[in-house]
Amino acid sequence: MKHSTTDVVVIGGGAAGAFCAALLGERGTRVILLEPNREIGRKLRITGKGRCNLTNNCDKKTFLENIPVNAKFLHSALQAFSSADTMNWFENRGVPLKTERGKRVFPVSDNANDIANALEKELNRFGVAVIHSRAKRILTDENGVCGVETPEESISCCAVVLATGGKSYPGTGSTGDGFYFARELGHNVTKIQPSLVPLTVPGEVCPELMGLSLRNVELTVRENGKKIFSELGELLFTHFGVSGPLVLSASSHMRDVAQREYTLHIDLKPALDEAALDKRIQADFVKYRNSDFINALGDLLPKKLIPVVVRLSGIDPRTKVHSVSKQQRHALLRLLKDFTLPVDGTRPIAEAIVSSGGVDVREVSPKTMESKKIKGLYFVGEILDVDGYTGGFNLQIAWSTAFCAARAISENNE
Repeated sequence: MKHSTTDVVVIGGGAAGAFCAALLGERGTRVILLEPNREIGRKLRITGKGRCNLTNNCDKKTFLENIPVNAKFLHSALQAFSSADTMNWFENRGVPLKTERGKRVFPVSDNANDIANALEKELNRFGVAVIHSRAKRILTDENGVCGVETPEESISCCAVVLATGGKSYPGTGSTGDGFYFARELGHNVTKIQPSLVPLTVPGEVCPELMGLSLRNVELTVRENGKKIFSELGELLFTHFGVSGPLVLSASSHMRDVAQREYTLHIDLKPALDEAALDKRIQADFVKYRNSDFINALGDLLPKKLIPVVVRLSGIDPRTKVHSVSKQQRHALLRLLKDFTLPVDGTRPIAEAIVSSGGVDVREVSPKTMESKKIKGLYFVGEILDVDGYTGGFNLQIAWSTAFCAARAISENNE
């Protein structure tokens, strides 16, 4: 078997791994980056529908409020490398950025390849050796990490950075290898489950509404009757249930879909309180007083939604509008303010934007990302049991944790 020597082996060439390797290379550290895909940042290139929402331009307090799992662990990392630092880093390397609704940051070009290519350029610039192979085993001795084995060679090193991602989008290389390595080296790995994932809904309502996108609605999620999430935004009906930005954010609050009862409550008219909406309905009813009920809602609802709302309202679609009772009108109003859908599960983890769970952060130094159990072993990015809502927060976790690891390793090598 071939043998080589380097200072650091970074396993995984996604956002966290490529960034960590580039920073180490810049600091003069000898680095080998192991990435089985033929290109760096394969998942990064498709994130944000190919636009790459690379961070969120908010303050640290707001950022941490958007991390539902182990936010406290990220204090030091965000202090060391903030959203502003990320923006400066990429802009200084020729990628102009813009901030959109919700303080989401994208490249001006709307092209995720610009982010991945900037990382690749830095790797080349600082002589990082990229080997397109998969790690087979991490080698240790009494002093800690001492090497990595691939199917082709054995590499001696004094530090290993595990940046293998989670289990979402396995086609991009996130196959969960890192969790196997972590467990093999004595680390606890918390339950791996989908997060930021579409939800499945039983019945015929969603298939009937498939393809309908609702903007500026308010989604509230109840867990066993208790409100756990509420936010304004956009959602999409699909053949299996619901998706879209609101649903993905909501899903990260829904930690036990198999054991608990979750319901979605959609306020179709959040800008109007019940009194104002009742006046609006009455005005439409006056306008269409001689029409059938099913033909009187075109000013109020998208065309595709009307037959479903009429059916759920219990009002005969051929009832003349002037014959609709006050009681029936109020039932319609309540339906528009609380369009309720039961949830019976999530789509598979392969369809999740990120996976929740990972290496137990109690076993990792929050300042350096080094294992508290194995000297020279570092964890960065999605492999850690830390995940955020949609909006650029998960990629910022990758940048910040990678920065901490690179800084600690280079300081140790001085």
